[in-house]
Amino acid sequence: MSSTPPSAAEARRLLASRKIEKVVVLGANGTMGYGSAALFTQAVPEVIFLARTKTKAEQGLGAAIKQVRSPTVASRSRVGSYQDDLEASVTGADLVFEALTEDFAVKKDMFDQVEKFRRDDSIVATVTSGLSINALCEGRSESFRQHFLGLHFFNPPNVIVGTELIAGNETDPELVDFVEAFSRIRLGREMIRTADTPAFAGNRVGFKVLNQAAQLAEQLGPVLVDRLIGPYTGRAMTPLATIDLVGWDIHRAIVDNVFERTHDEAHLANRLPGYMNRLMEKGVMGNKTGRGFFYLDDEKRQHVLDPASGEYQPVSEIVLPDLGYIDDVTRLYAEGRYQEGMQVFLAADGHEAAIARRLVAGYISYAFHRVGEVTETIDGIDRIMGMGFNWAPPSVLVDTMGGAAVAVDMIDKAGVPVPSILEEAARSGEPKRFFDNPRINIGRFFVAG
Repeated sequence: MSSTPPSAAEARRLLASRKIEKVVVLGANGTMGYGSAALFTQAVPEVIFLARTKTKAEQGLGAAIKQVRSPTVASRSRVGSYQDDLEASVTGADLVFEALTEDFAVKKDMFDQVEKFRRDDSIVATVTSGLSINALCEGRSESFRQHFLGLHFFNPPNVIVGTELIAGNETDPELVDFVEAFSRIRLGREMIRTADTPAFAGNRVGFKVLNQAAQLAEQLGPVLVDRLIGPYTGRAMTPLATIDLVGWDIHRAIVDNVFERTHDEAHLANRLPGYMNRLMEKGVMGNKTGRGFFYLDDEKRQHVLDPASGEYQPVSEIVLPDLGYIDDVTRLYAEGRYQEGMQVFLAADGHEAAIARRLVAGYISYAFHRVGEVTETIDGIDRIMGMGFNWAPPSVLVDTMGGAAVAVDMIDKAGVPVPSILEEAARSGEPKRFFDNPRINIGRFFVAG
Protein backbone atom coordinates (compact mmCIF):
# COMPACT_ATOMS: atom_id res chain seq x y z
CA MET A 1 0.00 0.00 0.00
CA SER A 2 2.98 2.30 -0.47
CA SER A 3 1.73 5.85 -0.99
CA THR A 4 4.99 7.17 -2.43
CA PRO A 5 4.37 8.33 -6.01
CA PRO A 6 7.08 7.98 -8.67
CA SER A 7 9.45 10.95 -8.84
CA ALA A 8 9.33 13.14 -11.94
CA ALA A 9 12.37 11.40 -13.43
CA GLU A 10 11.02 7.98 -12.54
CA ALA A 11 7.63 8.87 -14.02
CA ARG A 12 9.27 9.82 -17.32
CA ARG A 13 11.17 6.52 -17.35
CA LEU A 14 8.00 4.60 -16.63
CA LEU A 15 6.03 6.33 -19.35
CA ALA A 16 8.78 5.52 -21.85
CA SER A 17 8.83 1.86 -20.79
CA ARG A 18 5.31 0.99 -21.92
CA LYS A 19 2.81 2.31 -24.43
CA ILE A 20 -0.93 2.64 -24.01
CA GLU A 21 -2.26 3.24 -27.49
CA LYS A 22 -5.47 1.20 -27.46
CA VAL A 23 -7.99 1.10 -24.60
CA VAL A 24 -11.12 -1.05 -24.49
CA VAL A 25 -13.88 0.13 -22.15
CA LEU A 26 -16.39 -2.52 -21.09
CA GLY A 27 -19.77 -1.16 -20.04
CA ALA A 28 -19.27 1.97 -22.12
CA ASN A 29 -22.97 2.79 -22.18
CA GLY A 30 -23.09 3.50 -18.43
CA THR A 31 -22.28 6.90 -16.97
CA MET A 32 -18.96 5.79 -15.52
CA GLY A 33 -18.15 3.80 -18.64
CA TYR A 34 -18.66 6.53 -21.20
CA GLY A 35 -17.20 9.18 -18.88
CA SER A 36 -14.03 7.12 -18.43
CA ALA A 37 -13.84 6.34 -22.15
CA ALA A 38 -14.09 10.05 -22.94
CA LEU A 39 -11.24 10.72 -20.51
CA PHE A 40 -9.03 8.10 -22.17
CA THR A 41 -9.55 9.71 -25.59
CA GLN A 42 -7.68 12.76 -24.32
CA ALA A 43 -4.51 10.66 -23.95
CA VAL A 44 -4.86 7.56 -26.16
CA PRO A 45 -5.20 7.41 -29.97
CA GLU A 46 -7.79 4.61 -30.01
CA VAL A 47 -10.59 3.90 -27.51
CA ILE A 48 -13.20 1.20 -28.14
CA PHE A 49 -16.61 1.56 -26.53
CA LEU A 50 -18.11 -1.90 -25.92
CA ALA A 51 -21.56 -2.73 -24.56
CA ARG A 52 -24.13 -5.51 -24.80
CA THR A 53 -25.21 -4.20 -28.19
CA LYS A 54 -23.61 -1.89 -30.71
CA THR A 55 -26.59 0.44 -30.35
CA LYS A 56 -25.94 0.81 -26.63
CA ALA A 57 -22.25 1.46 -27.32
CA GLU A 58 -23.24 4.14 -29.84
CA GLN A 59 -25.47 5.70 -27.20
CA GLY A 60 -22.52 5.72 -24.82
CA LEU A 61 -20.33 7.43 -27.41
CA GLY A 62 -23.03 10.02 -28.04
CA ALA A 63 -23.30 10.71 -24.31
CA ALA A 64 -19.50 11.02 -24.05
CA ILE A 65 -19.37 13.53 -26.90
CA LYS A 66 -22.16 15.56 -25.28
CA GLN A 67 -20.52 15.43 -21.85
CA VAL A 68 -16.99 16.42 -22.85
CA ARG A 69 -17.63 18.38 -26.06
CA SER A 70 -14.18 17.59 -27.40
CA PRO A 71 -13.51 16.60 -31.04
CA THR A 72 -11.04 13.93 -29.92
CA VAL A 73 -13.85 11.85 -28.40
CA ALA A 74 -15.43 11.15 -31.78
CA SER A 75 -12.22 11.03 -33.81
CA ARG A 76 -10.45 8.53 -31.53
CA SER A 77 -13.38 6.23 -30.71
CA ARG A 78 -14.94 3.08 -32.15
CA VAL A 79 -17.96 1.14 -30.93
CA GLY A 80 -18.93 -2.50 -30.76
CA SER A 81 -20.78 -5.26 -28.91
CA TYR A 82 -19.50 -7.99 -26.64
CA GLN A 83 -20.82 -10.71 -28.92
CA ASP A 84 -19.28 -9.43 -32.14
CA ASP A 85 -16.26 -7.41 -31.08
CA LEU A 86 -14.97 -8.50 -27.67
CA GLU A 87 -12.35 -10.97 -28.87
CA ALA A 88 -10.79 -8.75 -31.53
CA SER A 89 -10.90 -5.68 -29.30
CA VAL A 90 -9.38 -7.28 -26.21
CA THR A 91 -6.72 -9.15 -28.19
CA GLY A 92 -5.24 -5.89 -29.40
CA ALA A 93 -5.76 -3.82 -26.26
CA ASP A 94 -3.00 -2.35 -24.12
CA LEU A 95 -5.54 -1.61 -21.38
CA VAL A 96 -8.90 -3.26 -20.75
CA PHE A 97 -10.99 -1.03 -18.50
CA GLU A 98 -14.04 -2.68 -16.89
CA ALA A 99 -16.93 -0.40 -15.91
CA LEU A 100 -19.83 -2.83 -15.56
CA THR A 101 -22.50 -2.70 -12.89
CA GLU A 102 -21.27 -3.06 -9.29
CA ASP A 103 -22.01 -6.78 -9.11
CA PHE A 104 -19.30 -9.31 -8.33
CA ALA A 105 -20.80 -12.12 -10.44
CA VAL A 106 -21.28 -9.87 -13.48
CA LYS A 107 -17.69 -8.65 -13.31
CA LYS A 108 -16.33 -12.17 -12.77
CA ASP A 109 -18.16 -13.48 -15.85
CA MET A 110 -16.73 -10.67 -17.96
CA PHE A 111 -13.20 -11.27 -16.68
CA ASP A 112 -13.62 -14.94 -17.68
CA GLN A 113 -14.01 -13.71 -21.25
CA VAL A 114 -11.25 -11.10 -21.02
CA GLU A 115 -8.79 -13.69 -19.75
CA LYS A 116 -9.38 -15.84 -22.83
CA PHE A 117 -8.39 -13.09 -25.25
CA ARG A 118 -6.00 -10.65 -23.56
CA ARG A 119 -2.27 -10.49 -24.29
CA ASP A 120 0.01 -11.54 -21.43
CA ASP A 121 1.28 -7.98 -21.04
CA SER A 122 -2.05 -6.13 -21.28
CA ILE A 123 -3.34 -4.26 -18.23
CA VAL A 124 -6.78 -5.07 -16.86
CA ALA A 125 -8.32 -2.42 -14.62
CA THR A 126 -11.64 -2.28 -12.80
CA VAL A 127 -13.42 0.89 -11.80
CA THR A 128 -15.21 -0.88 -8.94
CA SER A 129 -16.15 1.43 -6.11
CA GLY A 130 -15.33 -1.07 -3.40
CA LEU A 131 -15.33 -4.76 -4.38
CA SER A 132 -12.19 -6.68 -3.47
CA ILE A 133 -9.44 -6.51 -6.08
CA ASN A 134 -7.92 -9.74 -4.82
CA ALA A 135 -11.24 -11.56 -4.90
CA LEU A 136 -12.00 -10.38 -8.44
CA CYS A 137 -8.80 -11.94 -9.79
CA GLU A 138 -8.77 -15.01 -7.56
CA GLY A 139 -8.05 -18.24 -9.43
CA ARG A 140 -6.88 -16.48 -12.58
CA SER A 141 -3.57 -16.90 -14.37
CA GLU A 142 -0.38 -15.46 -12.94
CA SER A 143 -0.19 -13.01 -15.84
CA PHE A 144 -3.74 -11.76 -15.19
CA ARG A 145 -3.10 -11.31 -11.45
CA GLN A 146 0.17 -9.46 -12.07
CA HIS A 147 -1.53 -7.04 -14.50
CA PHE A 148 -4.81 -6.50 -12.63
CA LEU A 149 -5.65 -3.53 -10.39
CA GLY A 150 -8.37 -1.12 -9.36
CA LEU A 151 -8.54 2.32 -10.96
CA HIS A 152 -11.47 3.99 -9.24
CA PHE A 153 -12.55 7.20 -10.94
CA PHE A 154 -15.26 9.37 -9.40
CA ASN A 155 -18.21 10.57 -11.47
CA PRO A 156 -17.97 12.48 -13.74
CA PRO A 157 -14.29 11.69 -14.41
CA ASN A 158 -13.79 14.66 -16.71
CA VAL A 159 -14.62 16.98 -13.80
CA ILE A 160 -13.57 15.10 -10.64
CA VAL A 161 -9.85 14.34 -10.69
CA GLY A 162 -9.54 12.33 -7.46
CA THR A 163 -8.71 8.71 -8.34
CA GLU A 164 -7.99 5.67 -6.17
CA LEU A 165 -5.34 3.17 -7.26
CA ILE A 166 -5.71 -0.25 -5.66
CA ALA A 167 -3.17 -3.01 -6.19
CA GLY A 168 -3.86 -6.67 -5.58
CA ASN A 169 -1.51 -8.87 -3.59
CA GLU A 170 0.20 -10.03 -6.77
CA THR A 171 0.00 -6.91 -8.93
CA ASP A 172 3.43 -6.09 -10.38
CA PRO A 173 4.72 -3.10 -8.32
CA GLU A 174 6.33 -1.49 -11.36
CA LEU A 175 3.03 -1.77 -13.21
CA VAL A 176 1.34 0.04 -10.32
CA ASP A 177 3.94 2.80 -10.58
CA PHE A 178 3.39 2.99 -14.35
CA VAL A 179 -0.38 3.27 -14.03
CA GLU A 180 0.02 6.00 -11.43
CA ALA A 181 2.44 7.93 -13.66
CA PHE A 182 0.20 7.51 -16.71
CA SER A 183 -2.92 8.53 -14.81
CA ARG A 184 -1.30 11.50 -13.15
CA ILE A 185 0.58 12.88 -16.16
CA ARG A 186 -1.47 11.80 -19.18
CA LEU A 187 -4.95 11.86 -17.61
CA GLY A 188 -4.45 14.68 -15.10
CA ARG A 189 -5.53 12.61 -12.10
CA GLU A 190 -4.92 13.25 -8.39
CA MET A 191 -3.77 9.74 -7.46
CA ILE A 192 -4.34 8.14 -4.07
CA ARG A 193 -3.10 4.62 -3.34
CA THR A 194 -5.42 2.69 -1.07
CA ALA A 195 -5.50 -0.76 0.48
CA ASP A 196 -7.80 -3.47 -0.86
CA THR A 197 -10.40 -2.97 1.88
CA PRO A 198 -14.21 -2.67 1.45
CA ALA A 199 -15.09 0.60 -0.33
CA PHE A 200 -11.38 1.58 -0.28
CA ALA A 201 -10.84 5.07 1.22
CA GLY A 202 -13.20 7.67 -0.25
CA ASN A 203 -16.40 5.65 -0.23
CA ARG A 204 -15.52 4.03 3.10
CA VAL A 205 -15.37 7.43 4.78
CA GLY A 206 -17.86 9.34 2.64
CA PHE A 207 -20.75 6.89 2.48
CA LYS A 208 -20.65 6.34 6.23
CA VAL A 209 -21.48 10.05 6.61
CA LEU A 210 -24.11 9.90 3.88
CA ASN A 211 -25.74 6.90 5.51
CA GLN A 212 -25.79 8.61 8.89
CA ALA A 213 -27.64 11.47 7.23
CA ALA A 214 -30.14 8.98 5.79
CA GLN A 215 -30.60 7.47 9.25
CA LEU A 216 -31.18 10.93 10.74
CA ALA A 217 -33.75 11.76 8.06
CA GLU A 218 -36.12 9.26 9.65
CA GLN A 219 -36.13 11.34 12.84
CA LEU A 220 -35.66 14.89 11.58
CA GLY A 221 -36.91 14.83 8.00
CA PRO A 222 -34.75 15.25 4.88
CA VAL A 223 -35.06 19.04 4.60
CA LEU A 224 -33.71 19.69 8.08
CA VAL A 225 -30.93 17.10 7.68
CA ASP A 226 -29.71 18.64 4.44
CA ARG A 227 -29.82 22.10 6.00
CA LEU A 228 -27.85 20.98 9.06
CA ILE A 229 -25.23 19.03 7.09
CA GLY A 230 -25.11 21.52 4.25
CA PRO A 231 -22.34 23.33 2.41
CA TYR A 232 -21.28 25.31 5.48
CA THR A 233 -19.99 22.03 6.98
CA GLY A 234 -17.52 21.69 4.11
CA ARG A 235 -19.24 19.94 1.20
CA ALA A 236 -20.30 21.00 -2.27
CA MET A 237 -23.64 19.16 -2.16
CA THR A 238 -25.93 18.27 0.71
CA PRO A 239 -25.83 14.59 1.76
CA LEU A 240 -29.34 13.42 0.88
CA ALA A 241 -29.24 15.23 -2.47
CA THR A 242 -25.94 13.40 -3.03
CA ILE A 243 -27.58 10.01 -2.38
CA ASP A 244 -30.34 10.92 -4.85
CA LEU A 245 -27.70 11.84 -7.44
CA VAL A 246 -25.59 8.70 -6.89
CA GLY A 247 -28.65 6.45 -6.82
CA TRP A 248 -30.17 4.65 -3.85
CA ASP A 249 -29.19 1.27 -5.27
CA ILE A 250 -25.54 2.30 -5.55
CA HIS A 251 -25.64 3.73 -2.04
CA ARG A 252 -27.09 0.47 -0.73
CA ALA A 253 -24.45 -1.64 -2.52
CA ILE A 254 -21.62 0.39 -0.95
CA VAL A 255 -22.89 0.57 2.63
CA ASP A 256 -24.09 -3.05 2.63
CA ASN A 257 -20.63 -4.15 1.50
CA VAL A 258 -18.96 -2.18 4.30
CA PHE A 259 -21.51 -3.27 6.91
CA GLU A 260 -21.10 -6.95 6.03
CA ARG A 261 -17.32 -6.98 5.71
CA THR A 262 -16.09 -4.63 8.43
CA HIS A 263 -16.63 -4.31 12.17
CA ASP A 264 -15.11 -1.00 13.12
CA GLU A 265 -15.98 1.49 15.88
CA ALA A 266 -18.82 3.02 13.79
CA HIS A 267 -20.27 -0.25 12.47
CA LEU A 268 -23.94 0.64 12.94
CA ALA A 269 -23.54 3.88 11.00
CA ASN A 270 -23.32 1.76 7.83
CA ARG A 271 -26.63 -0.07 8.40
CA LEU A 272 -29.00 0.99 5.64
CA PRO A 273 -32.25 2.47 7.04
CA GLY A 274 -35.17 0.09 6.67
CA TYR A 275 -37.38 2.70 4.99
CA MET A 276 -34.89 2.94 2.11
CA ASN A 277 -35.08 -0.79 1.50
CA ARG A 278 -38.88 -0.68 1.56
CA LEU A 279 -39.08 2.23 -0.84
CA MET A 280 -36.54 0.68 -3.21
CA GLU A 281 -38.83 -2.32 -3.51
CA LYS A 282 -41.41 0.14 -4.85
CA GLY A 283 -38.97 1.54 -7.39
CA VAL A 284 -37.63 4.61 -5.58
CA MET A 285 -33.98 4.94 -6.64
CA GLY A 286 -33.24 8.66 -6.55
CA ASN A 287 -32.82 10.94 -9.55
CA LYS A 288 -32.61 8.03 -12.00
CA THR A 289 -36.26 7.15 -11.25
CA GLY A 290 -37.43 10.72 -10.71
CA ARG A 291 -37.95 10.30 -6.97
CA GLY A 292 -35.70 9.88 -3.95
CA PHE A 293 -35.52 12.09 -0.91
CA PHE A 294 -36.60 14.90 -3.24
CA TYR A 295 -38.32 15.34 -6.58
CA LEU A 296 -39.57 18.13 -8.81
CA ASP A 297 -43.18 18.08 -10.01
CA ASP A 298 -44.29 19.16 -13.47
CA GLU A 299 -44.35 22.77 -12.34
CA LYS A 300 -40.76 22.51 -10.99
CA ARG A 301 -41.87 22.68 -7.38
CA GLN A 302 -39.64 20.64 -5.09
CA HIS A 303 -41.23 17.93 -2.97
CA VAL A 304 -39.66 16.02 -0.09
CA LEU A 305 -40.09 12.48 1.22
CA ASP A 306 -41.66 11.66 4.57
CA PRO A 307 -39.62 8.52 5.43
CA ALA A 308 -42.28 7.25 7.86
CA SER A 309 -45.18 7.24 5.40
CA GLY A 310 -43.36 7.10 2.08
CA GLU A 311 -45.43 10.07 0.92
CA TYR A 312 -44.18 13.42 -0.43
CA GLN A 313 -45.09 16.99 0.38
CA PRO A 314 -43.99 20.37 -0.99
CA VAL A 315 -40.74 21.59 0.54
CA SER A 316 -42.38 25.00 0.87
CA GLU A 317 -44.66 23.56 3.57
CA ILE A 318 -41.75 22.44 5.79
CA VAL A 319 -41.11 24.73 8.77
CA LEU A 320 -37.54 24.61 10.08
CA PRO A 321 -36.32 25.71 13.52
CA ASP A 322 -34.22 28.85 13.88
CA LEU A 323 -30.85 28.07 12.34
CA GLY A 324 -29.53 31.60 12.10
CA TYR A 325 -26.01 30.52 13.00
CA ILE A 326 -25.72 28.92 9.54
CA ASP A 327 -26.23 32.29 7.87
CA ASP A 328 -23.57 33.78 10.16
CA VAL A 329 -21.11 31.02 9.25
CA THR A 330 -21.71 31.29 5.50
CA ARG A 331 -21.37 35.08 5.58
CA LEU A 332 -17.94 34.73 7.17
CA TYR A 333 -16.96 32.05 4.66
CA ALA A 334 -17.98 34.34 1.80
CA GLU A 335 -15.49 36.88 3.15
CA GLY A 336 -12.72 34.27 3.36
CA ARG A 337 -12.87 34.24 7.18
CA TYR A 338 -12.92 30.47 7.49
CA GLN A 339 -11.57 30.12 11.01
CA GLU A 340 -14.01 32.70 12.35
CA GLY A 341 -16.87 30.92 10.60
CA MET A 342 -15.81 27.62 12.12
CA GLN A 343 -15.71 29.17 15.58
CA VAL A 344 -19.32 30.34 15.16
CA PHE A 345 -20.30 26.78 14.22
CA LEU A 346 -18.48 25.27 17.21
CA ALA A 347 -20.10 27.73 19.63
CA ALA A 348 -23.64 27.62 18.21
CA ASP A 349 -26.38 26.86 20.75
CA GLY A 350 -29.25 24.48 20.31
CA HIS A 351 -30.05 20.80 19.74
CA GLU A 352 -29.77 21.07 15.96
CA ALA A 353 -26.29 22.63 16.02
CA ALA A 354 -25.17 19.83 18.35
CA ILE A 355 -26.45 17.25 15.84
CA ALA A 356 -24.50 18.92 13.03
CA ARG A 357 -21.34 18.96 15.16
CA ARG A 358 -21.80 15.26 15.95
CA LEU A 359 -21.91 14.42 12.24
CA VAL A 360 -18.82 16.52 11.53
CA ALA A 361 -17.04 15.04 14.55
CA GLY A 362 -17.92 11.57 13.30
CA TYR A 363 -16.49 12.35 9.88
CA ILE A 364 -13.17 13.54 11.32
CA SER A 365 -12.99 10.68 13.83
CA TYR A 366 -13.80 7.97 11.28
CA ALA A 367 -11.28 9.32 8.77
CA PHE A 368 -8.40 9.49 11.27
CA HIS A 369 -9.27 6.03 12.62
CA ARG A 370 -8.86 4.60 9.10
CA VAL A 371 -5.20 5.68 8.84
CA GLY A 372 -3.06 2.56 8.53
CA GLU A 373 -6.08 0.56 7.39
CA VAL A 374 -7.16 2.17 4.11
CA THR A 375 -4.21 4.51 3.48
CA GLU A 376 -0.77 4.82 5.03
CA THR A 377 -1.30 8.40 6.22
CA ILE A 378 -4.13 10.88 6.63
CA ASP A 379 -2.88 12.64 3.48
CA GLY A 380 -4.39 9.98 1.22
CA ILE A 381 -7.79 10.25 2.91
CA ASP A 382 -7.55 14.05 2.83
CA ARG A 383 -6.86 14.14 -0.89
CA ILE A 384 -9.56 11.68 -1.91
CA MET A 385 -12.17 13.42 0.20
CA GLY A 386 -11.13 16.79 -1.18
CA MET A 387 -10.57 15.87 -4.83
CA GLY A 388 -12.94 12.90 -5.09
CA PHE A 389 -15.92 13.90 -2.94
CA ASN A 390 -15.31 17.67 -3.01
CA TRP A 391 -15.64 17.68 0.77
CA ALA A 392 -13.35 19.58 3.10
CA PRO A 393 -10.61 17.08 4.00
CA PRO A 394 -10.71 16.02 7.66
CA SER A 395 -7.30 17.60 8.28
CA VAL A 396 -8.52 20.90 6.84
CA LEU A 397 -11.42 20.90 9.29
CA VAL A 398 -9.06 20.18 12.20
CA ASP A 399 -6.74 23.00 11.16
CA THR A 400 -9.59 25.44 10.60
CA MET A 401 -11.05 24.69 14.03
CA GLY A 402 -7.77 25.79 15.59
CA GLY A 403 -5.80 22.57 15.76
CA ALA A 404 -5.89 19.12 17.33
CA ALA A 405 -6.74 20.23 20.87
CA VAL A 406 -9.89 22.04 19.71
CA ALA A 407 -10.86 19.12 17.48
CA VAL A 408 -10.36 16.59 20.29
CA ASP A 409 -12.56 18.67 22.58
CA MET A 410 -15.31 18.89 19.94
CA ILE A 411 -15.14 15.17 19.12
CA ASP A 412 -15.20 14.20 22.80
CA LYS A 413 -18.18 16.45 23.57
CA ALA A 414 -20.02 14.91 20.61
CA GLY A 415 -19.65 11.47 22.19
CA VAL A 416 -17.57 10.15 19.30
CA PRO A 417 -14.36 8.08 19.72
CA VAL A 418 -11.28 10.31 19.68
CA PRO A 419 -8.54 9.07 17.28
CA SER A 420 -5.15 8.43 18.88
CA ILE A 421 -3.43 10.52 16.17
CA LEU A 422 -5.35 13.60 17.28
CA GLU A 423 -4.94 12.80 20.99
CA GLU A 424 -1.17 12.65 20.57
CA ALA A 425 -1.12 15.88 18.55
CA ALA A 426 -3.20 17.62 21.21
CA ARG A 427 -0.75 16.48 23.91
CA SER A 428 2.44 17.33 22.03
CA GLY A 429 1.30 20.35 20.06
CA GLU A 430 2.71 18.79 16.89
CA PRO A 431 1.93 18.97 14.10
CA LYS A 432 0.57 22.47 14.39
CA ARG A 433 -1.14 21.94 11.03
CA PHE A 434 -2.14 18.62 9.47
CA PHE A 435 -2.90 19.75 5.92
CA ASP A 436 0.00 20.96 3.81
CA ASN A 437 -0.74 20.54 0.11
CA PRO A 438 0.26 23.52 -2.02
CA ARG A 439 -1.75 22.21 -5.01
CA ILE A 440 -5.09 22.42 -3.18
CA ASN A 441 -6.69 25.73 -2.22
CA ILE A 442 -8.75 25.05 0.92
CA GLY A 443 -11.06 27.96 0.12
CA ARG A 444 -12.84 25.75 -2.42
CA PHE A 445 -14.31 23.71 0.44
CA PHE A 446 -15.83 26.59 2.39
CA VAL A 447 -18.65 27.69 0.18
CA ALA A 448 -21.20 30.32 1.10
CA GLY A 449 -24.58 28.61 1.02
